[in-house]
Amino acid sequence: MPELPDVEDYRRILDSCGRGRRITRVDVADAGVLRETTAPRLRDALEGRRVAAPERHGKWLVARTDGPTALLHFGMTGRLVCQEATDPPARHDRVTFVLDGGAHQLRYRDQRKLKGIWLAESESDVERLIGDQGPDALDVTPARLDELLDGRRGRIKSVLTDQTVIAGLGNLLADEILWRAGIRPARPANDLDRGERRALATAMRSVLRASVKEGRVPARPSWLTGHRDDPDAACPKGCGPMRRDRVSGRTTAWCPDCQRDPAR
Repeated sequence: MPELPDVEDYRRILDSCGRGRRITRVDVADAGVLRETTAPRLRDALEGRRVAAPERHGKWLVARTDGPTALLHFGMTGRLVCQEATDPPARHDRVTFVLDGGAHQLRYRDQRKLKGIWLAESESDVERLIGDQGPDALDVTPARLDELLDGRRGRIKSVLTDQTVIAGLGNLLADEILWRAGIRPARPANDLDRGERRALATAMRSVLRASVKEGRVPARPSWLTGHRDDPDAACPKGCGPMRRDRVSGRTTAWCPDCQRDPAR
């Protein structure tokens, strides 16, 4: 599932492939990914427009032009790819943005179509569509995390993956961060003491920086992410087998030895 690092990579792709170029044609192969707009309206709004500097907030990609803005969300299986115009369409290419010069195209590719593309005619439309998001996870300082967790009674994993609290964290990131911080995913958020919150903030910063650099949550041997799908998954620290549970409906991997409840 695309999370903050993946979408940051798509922002970089859009910036390097499209910024400064005009969109000469918008080909909609499947209008099922369009949200609150239609294929003719999307074409009328974006064709002839020049791609401006893109932005990202959490899992949202804000594709600005010198006119309207396209907002892209990638759901569970979406991607943004830059392809040569001569490359044949992939099976799940839903919308193609043809750029001036004709050499390259930007393609919104998505198998399951759980999210899609919105059109924002104004800045107030952008705010309406993504204004309920919490602060971007990359911008959350330890002090800000303290504020965000104060009074939260839900399980800490559920709080971390609630986009209205912190934008950008998904299943893989939350599990990796909590494992590094030594916090059990089902712990109540308001049960964490100052030291645990500090460890959580440190782990979040470290995991995000490494993941953004690679454009994904890396499945390194030293990371929990590198082992969570193993048939007999063991903790990378060598302390024993990992467990898989459901926390708020999400498959959750954790280590009962590394992530113990503290003695009170």
